[in-house]
Formats: sequence, structure tokens, C-alpha cells
Amino acid sequence: MQISDLPYSDPGVADARSGPRFLLWLGRNQIGGQLKSLAWGLLHFSSVAGLPYGVGYAVQAVVDRSGTRLAAAGGLIVLLGVAIALGDTMLHRTAVTNWITAAARVQQLLARKTAALGAALTRRVAAGEVVAVSTGDVEKIGWFVEALSRFAAAALTVLLVCVGLVVYQPALGAVVAIGMPVLALAVLPLLPRATRRADHQREKAGRATELASDTVAGLRVLRGIGGEELFLDRYRRASQEVRRAAVRSARMWSLISAIQVLLPGLLLIVVVWYGVHLAREGRISVGELVTVYSAVMILNYPLRHFEEIAMAYSFSRPSAQRAARVLSLQRVTEPAGGLLDATAPSGDLYDPATGVLAPSGLLTAVVCGDPDLAGRLADRLGGHPASTEPADTPDTTDSVDSVDGTAAGADERGAEETGLPSVLLGGVPLDELPLDVARSAVLVQDKDPVLLSGTLAELLSVPSSGSVRPDEALAAAQCADVLDALAQASLDEDPMNARITERGRSLSGGQRQRLALARSLVTDPEALVLDEPTSAVDSHTEARIAQGLRALRHGRTTVVLTSSPLLLDRADRVVFVQDGAAVAVGEHRELVRTEPRYRAVVTRETDAEPAAVRTGPRSASEADIEIDIEETA
Repeated sequence: MQISDLPYSDPGVADARSGPRFLLWLGRNQIGGQLKSLAWGLLHFSSVAGLPYGVGYAVQAVVDRSGTRLAAAGGLIVLLGVAIALGDTMLHRTAVTNWITAAARVQQLLARKTAALGAALTRRVAAGEVVAVSTGDVEKIGWFVEALSRFAAAALTVLLVCVGLVVYQPALGAVVAIGMPVLALAVLPLLPRATRRADHQREKAGRATELASDTVAGLRVLRGIGGEELFLDRYRRASQEVRRAAVRSARMWSLISAIQVLLPGLLLIVVVWYGVHLAREGRISVGELVTVYSAVMILNYPLRHFEEIAMAYSFSRPSAQRAARVLSLQRVTEPAGGLLDATAPSGDLYDPATGVLAPSGLLTAVVCGDPDLAGRLADRLGGHPASTEPADTPDTTDSVDSVDGTAAGADERGAEETGLPSVLLGGVPLDELPLDVARSAVLVQDKDPVLLSGTLAELLSVPSSGSVRPDEALAAAQCADVLDALAQASLDEDPMNARITERGRSLSGGQRQRLALARSLVTDPEALVLDEPTSAVDSHTEARIAQGLRALRHGRTTVVLTSSPLLLDRADRVVFVQDGAAVAVGEHRELVRTEPRYRAVVTRETDAEPAAVRTGPRSASEADIEIDIEETA
């Protein structure tokens, strides 16, 4: 694989059981590039190691006053110099290729996994960790893959030189052969501590990155409540913790570097002292002494790669562990029941766990007594197993959340873990459908949808049935004022060509919400699940959206999780869910009169207001709601 051939047509299926296994898998998948790098590395390092012999041969030729041997030594040194230059150039090319191709493979694997998981990725893994994996961790993993072949070439060179010195000059060669393994292994006891400190630094850095992401994402809100300084102070403390951890890690690595300099120096002193003693006794020649001395000096160069591979592994192992953790988040993309070629089903959308039924072709509103249940129920209706964990803890299932107009099928393993039955669409369990089929059948818009950067035309260019045009969806979502604002910002005054900034930060919350709703309406799935789609708009706009949504989705299954009376009054049927089960079904006005618990949720009734009076005259809030509905109609 060359850089020009990227991206991979298929990056493969990673071994994500652990960080070391993932690194080993990457190395195996680049065996061709590793062998090329190893070959050029051997040429480079062996040529460098051959220089001492050429220098010693030249010195001995001068001592013996032999011009022929001096010329031969000069030719050998020139030849070795050419080999060194060629080997170093090609080693750098192949090593960098290994680095970039490994990083590209990891990036593709992460992108593929992110596309499959959607919003579940940030629920299972902290946001700061996701950022770290997709940026710095990829580079560190590539560094280890690149350094592996160079280390192998350096290790083989050191072994060959030690064997050659023993054959060339047994007395001094034995000293070098004994000392070199000591030099190579001397830092091993320090590596676990250095690795722990590096891991601690990565953990602190990930936490600081997460705080920075949260601060930037909530900057508009923080400015409104005056909480900027509080969050900035938290980030300052976190960054100082990162600095202290980095200093502690650097101290350990500096100690390892110092040992790598000190011990070769001590070995050199021993070789020189013993060599001079042997030369005085006439047991070795001056040229042999110079050769062994030069060899020990030169071996410091490949020995440095022992330190580099230790550092590369120390830094890349936690990075690979984080990447493997993300890549190990599995979901079933092939059905277990032989429905691989299944088409998208149609019919009623039914959740056996809660008893919520959304009849085919109707607009069904769901009111949850527990606000936290609404999001989990939306996930289940989209085919995701409900989580039994607290909301502030990572989800332990491998379910995939759908967000921003992305629907999803179910995760079989997550369903097994929670013990809850699968949601049915037309009687077909969603977790038995292939991922692409389930996504074409059910679409879930999260409570906080995200707008990607790009033009409005690109935002609305989503997989769809083709039955709903973008202008119809924008009209139903009441986006006229948004289009006017975008037209003023567009160079050609065409709102479809206006660019939307990252996450739609240039728009208000209500404008972002309406554009996200329009995107979901363009998709026109068999079943559309909307979680609080109008929470950020005013009541008059909300009433018009309710009317437009009902008209545009006529004959299609639509579920709206909301407690807004304006939306509830437009629904064909309303389901009230209390304590995880559907306890009442009917029309909005009927439930307000007959179901006190429903009325308390919808009208925000307080404990001071007696439920009995609700059977009499309407409250002011209910009267205002009905006036808004009648005015809109």
C-alpha cells in the first residue's frame, strides 16, 4: 500500500480485544511495508556499523605504510557512505509510508464505526476521549507502527555487530557482546513507571479536552447565565493538572535518556582501558583497537532505537486501547433470523415493553410522566434497547442511538442484556432487520439534533423516499424566517447556497430545531419518531408546525414525544406513559378531563391545585391554549 493508493477500499475488521492486540493486528496488515522498511533499515544500519572496520583498516594501513590498503579502505568508506545515504533515504520513505497508511487505516475504521454507532458513541465513550482517539491517538499509533521496523533493523544490526566483533577480536568482542545486552535491557525496570505516568498524562489531557469541548458547546448558555468564568476556572485547573502530569512523565523519560547516554559511555571507557592494555601486550593491533572502539561508538546510534520503541509503545498502548475500546462497540448489522434480504416493513409501530402503540398512518403523541423516560423511549421506538442505567453513566449496551435524522436498528446483544423485547414494526422485530433496512424504516430525531457545517442544500441532501421536496419540508417546519436570514447571508441571495456554521452556531436554538425537523421530514421514513421537536420555539410557531407536520405526514406513521398541548391537540391519539407503562390512551382534550396524572403533566399542575376542580371550569392556561389553537386554525 502506497500513500497514493489511500484510502483503503476495505480497512478490514480490527482485532479490538485489547490495545496490544490492535497494534499487532495493524502490524500484520502492513507486513509488506514492514518488510520493505526492515530491508532498507538493515542496509542503512549495517553500512553505518561497517564504517568502524573501514576506519580501522585505514589506520592500520597508515601504520603499515601501505598505500594500496589505504586506497582500498578509502573506497570501502565511500561505498559505505553511498549505502548509508541510500538506505537512510529509502528507510525514511518506507517508514513514513507505514506511519501514514497505519494512521489512515485507523481513521477509516473509526469513521466506519462512528457512522454505525451515531450518538451512542458519545454515550459509551467520553467526548474528550473521542476527540483524543480521532486526533492525537491516531498519530501515536502510527508512530509505533512506523518505529517497529526500524527497531527490528537496529536490533538485528546490534546482534550482527556483536557476533562480528567476537569473531574479529575475541578478547574485546566478548566485552562488547556482554555489555550490549546490558545497555539494551537496563531501562526495562523503569518502563512500567514511565508508562503509568504517560497513561496518567493522557487521562488528564482527555479530561481537559472534554472540559474544553463542553465549554465551547455551551458557550452561548454560559454567557447568558454568567457562568463563563466558572467553566474557565475549571479548565485552568484541569490544564494545570495536565502540565504537572506531563512534567512528571518527562522527568522519567529524561532519566531513561540519561541512562542510555551514561551506560554506553561507561562501556566505552571499559573497552578503551582494556583495549590499551591488550595493545601494550601486543595481543591486538592499533587498527583492531580503533575498529572495536569505533564500533562501540557507532552502536550508540542503533541503540537509541531501543529507547524510541519503548517510548513509542508506552505512548501508543493507551492510544491503541482507547481506539480498540471504540472499535469494540459492536452492534448486529446482519440479522440472526435469515432476514438479510428483507425489505423495510410497514405497519403499526409497537413497543411491547411499555405498551406504546403507534398505528400505521396516524400521528401519535406520547406524554411521559418522567421526562428522562422520553429520550429512552424514543431510542426504543427507533430500535434501540432501553438502558436501565442512570442517565449520567455510560450506556453498557452496544445499542446505537440515532440522532440528527439518523434512524437505526437494534443491537441484539444490548437487548439480551436488558432483557426487553424488541420493538415491532408491522409485526417484524427491528433487531432482526439489517442496519440499512432498519434505518430506512424508522428515523429518530433526538431532542438536541446537530446541524453539520455546509450549505442548506447539503444539509437537506439526505437519503429519502423522494416524496417530500425540501421546500415542502421547510414550509411545514415554519422555516420562512430562517430562509430570509440565510438569504441575506448568501452571496447570491439564494438561501439554499448559504453556509451553515458548525453545529449551526450562527442560528438561534429555535432556528436550528426547525431546520433539523425539515431535514427529518425530507427523509420521509415509514415511521418518524420526534423527541420534543418544538421545545425551542414560541407557541404560535409551534401551533403552525403542528398543523404543517400533520398535513405533510398524512398517511405516514409519526410519533411525537412531547408535553406541549399545541402538539397534543393535533395528534390523532395520545398515549400517556407513567412508570414505564402506557396507562391511558385517547384524545388530548378527553385525557385532560379524565386523567388527573396526564393533566398534571400537560398543564404543569402543582400540588396546591386540587385535582377535583379540573372536572369543572377550565383553567386559564387551558383557555389560553385553546385560544392559540383556534387562532392558528
